[in-house]
Amino acid sequence: MKTIGMTLVLLTMFLPAFAQKDEMLAQGKIRDSRTGKGVKASIRYSSIPTGSIFGRFNDSTFSFPIFGTAKYQITAGAEGYNPKTVIVDPKDVDGSKRILRDITLTPKGQTVVLSHLIFAQGKAAIDPKSYGELDELAQMMKENANMEIQLEGHTDNTGSPKANLELSQDRVDAVKKYLVEKDIAKKRILTKAFGGSQPLRNEMTPEARAANRRVEMRILKD
Repeated sequence: MKTIGMTLVLLTMFLPAFAQKDEMLAQGKIRDSRTGKGVKASIRYSSIPTGSIFGRFNDSTFSFPIFGTAKYQITAGAEGYNPKTVIVDPKDVDGSKRILRDITLTPKGQTVVLSHLIFAQGKAAIDPKSYGELDELAQMMKENANMEIQLEGHTDNTGSPKANLELSQDRVDAVKKYLVEKDIAKKRILTKAFGGSQPLRNEMTPEARAANRRVEMRILKD
């Protein structure tokens, strides 16, 4: 009995040290997509999927501790901007026990380019590397139950205009299908195809053509 008692005492003494060792920090800044400057925002975070751990900030930065293997969603919103949700995963922790993730807010009325959305050239199949960004979009729509969006598909302007229009439609349809499979109602997602008619850049370079091949998200209702 004496040995058991000593063991319990030692465990109690060292538990705070173990907790501190396992603690990680999620940190980031809220920035304007045009200027890169900080934006004071209402920031909410919660563990996924239960939401049992949660908190709020009103600032242009955030920092909070996370434990274990649960992912966390972080949503930032500010007057005059579209809300944005990101997901942080403990697997992405760096050597200093931090997960750094800035959140970029786009002004209301502007479209948001899904910048990490990747398709095979000439195809509508979504690369698995894109799932993280689409999961964040789905999570944001779950958190904002009245939100309705329009997905707008664009290609570069090489090749057949008719084929490009069809490809851009196929791609936004593929994104919509992914979101619906994540339990987002079909009626909340509209789609529109533009083909190569609205390039972001007009240079005839591989970099410019890559920038023009994109899907944008427009918030119709939030």
